[in-house]
Amino acid sequence: MKISIITVCRNSQDTIEHSIRSVLSQVDAEIEFIVVDGGSTDATLDIIRKYADRIQRIISEKDNGMYDALNKGIAVATGEVIGILHSDDYYSSPAILSGVLKAFATSGIDAVYGDLQYVSKSDPDKIVRNWIAGPYTEGLFLKGWMPPHPAFFAKADCYRKFGSFNTQFRTAADYELMLRFIHKHKIRLAYIPQVLVKMRVGGKSNVSIGNRIRANREDRLAWKVNGLSPNMFTLSMKPLSKLKQFFFSSKVHF
Repeated sequence: MKISIITVCRNSQDTIEHSIRSVLSQVDAEIEFIVVDGGSTDATLDIIRKYADRIQRIISEKDNGMYDALNKGIAVATGEVIGILHSDDYYSSPAILSGVLKAFATSGIDAVYGDLQYVSKSDPDKIVRNWIAGPYTEGLFLKGWMPPHPAFFAKADCYRKFGSFNTQFRTAADYELMLRFIHKHKIRLAYIPQVLVKMRVGGKSNVSIGNRIRANREDRLAWKVNGLSPNMFTLSMKPLSKLKQFFFSSKVHF
């Protein structure tokens, strides 16, 4: 089984090499690596081209945002499984993708997800938050649950059957896609109780009343476009459920 990993970037010279090396260092996995650059004006493309002989597809052109760029990568992917690694992210060990493919090979499922760890942008050894997704049971989306998207891997057939990212969303297209795949179409899931991906975060918090209002509107729209109805507390529980990420850590490893 082959896995296509899609990395999108624009002016990511400070972090893109770490992300690329993270993919190229994976062992015991057949990988198709696709990098979609949105027309960088810094040294990002120069860094990407250093690894051109090990990257199966490089696309560099203007796009209509991150989700449009991801859709470009999905459209050309040839792997049976698709994963997304953003240019600020990296895999927590060289055995992550082999473990993901092993889960697909043995479980007969449609998607695999795991946990995510937020780390400081200036010091990746400093853990900021732990997103422990936990096992999925039907109806969890109604309680504000969602898995971390960078640690979510789905079969390419899911994208062909149910569609790619909805680009009318500015920030919540990943939430809408997983809501559509998991809650609406009830794809079969497997959970790997391990930190699969580490994500850099900046020094400043992006939490504000204005940002939260906009996010809440997009979350509500995600349900509406799918012909679904959240319950009274779903949209308020989604941000509140993240509070525990500051207090718990994942201790399970491959």
